[in-house]
Amino acid sequence: QVQLVESGGGLVQAGGSLRLSCAASGSRFTIYAMGWYRQAPGKQRELVASIASGGTTDYADSVKGRFTISEDNANNTAYLQMNSLKPEDTAVYYCNARIVWHFNSASDIYWGQGTQVTVSS
Repeated sequence: QVQLVESGGGLVQAGGSLRLSCAASGSRFTIYAMGWYRQAPGKQRELVASIASGGTTDYADSVKGRFTISEDNANNTAYLQMNSLKPEDTAVYYCNARIVWHFNSASDIYWGQGTQVTVSS
């Protein structure tokens, strides 16, 4: 079993910054990609940013130039640095991890519990 634990959410004023962390625990697997998604009230969950094991990143147009995703492979942790936050960034942020099990090479996707980010105007 893989567990993802997120931290770093909170309340911040517009223009401020927050850094989210997502730590994966468990054993006998390799992470090949991690991502951050968000879901605002009444809206569908959307991809914010993703990073593959080789370091390739992808961002939603709405956050390009403001958010940066990074990873610490040694500790199975992903980060989302969010700068110049806007009220429209308010949402519950979820991380996910795409993993491959060592024992059978099957792949799986796991999600964190979510962390609230609120940006006040």
